[in-house]
Order: sequence, then structure tokens, then C-alpha cells
Amino acid sequence: MKKSTQVACIVLLVLLIDQVLKIWVKTSFFYGEEIHLIGDWARLHFLENEGMAYGARLHDLPIIGKFISPAAAKPMLTFFRIFAVGFIIYLIQKMIKNGTKLGAIRCMGLILAGAVGNIIDSVFYGKIFSESPRYTNQVATLFPEGGGYSNWFYGHVVDMFYFPIINTTLPEWLPLKGGEQFEFFRPVFNVAEASISIGIFIILLFYRSIFQDEQTVQPVEPTS
Repeated sequence: MKKSTQVACIVLLVLLIDQVLKIWVKTSFFYGEEIHLIGDWARLHFLENEGMAYGARLHDLPIIGKFISPAAAKPMLTFFRIFAVGFIIYLIQKMIKNGTKLGAIRCMGLILAGAVGNIIDSVFYGKIFSESPRYTNQVATLFPEGGGYSNWFYGHVVDMFYFPIINTTLPEWLPLKGGEQFEFFRPVFNVAEASISIGIFIILLFYRSIFQDEQTVQPVEPTS
């Protein structure tokens, strides 16, 4: 199978899983509802965010947030993601042409799939879903009669994976944070964000091995 075909299969598979799960959660869970999968530390917990990965928002960032209004931040972030997707596709094509190892190309495919997955939410979800109002037991519907909850490029990203593996109170003797509640891992995320994180993690972990050029072994001439 060609490298480009393998990348396409990875992207399509991740997008299929990501979007099916998001649509199911969005139309089956009310905002904040959760299901315990394994004890208290592995849950499906429905949240939505308006910004970046793991619930972060562009206009809340230091320095940048001072110059960007919440209304402008959302489409700016989406257009940045679209630009990033185009750049990733260019990199993948270049890597395939240069004969880069398949492992690295697959990792880039995971990153590409994750980026596209959240772009779909941002661009389309505001138009095709009704709102998931907070503090109610009302679930959203797909393609509502009265139209969606927002305009194009203003959709919310659906998150659902929540792994509070550690939830404890820090000892009083710790400086600054002593006595405060500590939770790890706090952010709620989705398949697309997990795909990006896994791709980047593997590249960083095995950078040398997956990007190392194959060296040609030169025969050693016997000395007389």
C-alpha cells in the first residue's frame, strides 16, 4: 500500500471515530452529563469549548488575549487551523517524496486527522446542531427545524474524555499550593485532540529513529 494511501486511511479512520463519537455524545448527553467507564478515574463527560485543544481559549492567553476579542478569536483560530492543515499536507507530501520513514509519515497523518476533526466542529456544528444549554437536562438535536445555535465558523468543539486519575488534597506543608485540591488529569478532550497528542508524542519520543537517514555502509578495503 502506498504511503499516501496509508495516510488517507489513517485520516479517514480517525475522523470517522471522532465524528461518530461527537455526534452521539452531543445528541445523547445533556451538558455536563457523564458516564463512569472505569471507577471514578475514567469517564465520558460531555463538555464543549469555544477555543483550542483541551478547553483552552485563544482570547484567554496572556498578551494575545489583550488584542483579540472573544468574537474575533473563534474564526481566527479556525482559519489558523485551516492554514496549519494545508501546511501539514505539504509536509506529508514532501516527506513521502524524500523517502521519509513510514512511522514519521503515519504520525503526521494522526496530527492531520486531529486538526481536521476539530475544524469540522468549529465550521459546521453551529449550523447543524441545536444548542446544549447548560444547567438543564436538555440534549441537542441534529439538523433542528429552527436552525443551529450559531453561524458558520462559530461552532463549539465537543469534548468527552475525562481521566481524573489523581484527585486529592495537597499536604499543608507544601509552599504556595498546600491544602488545595489537586487533580490529574483535569482537561476534558476528544479523539481529535488525542490523535494530535499521540502523533506529536511519538515523534518526540522516537525522533532520531524515525527521521534518521539510512546510511550506506561503504566496504572497507583490506590493507596490504
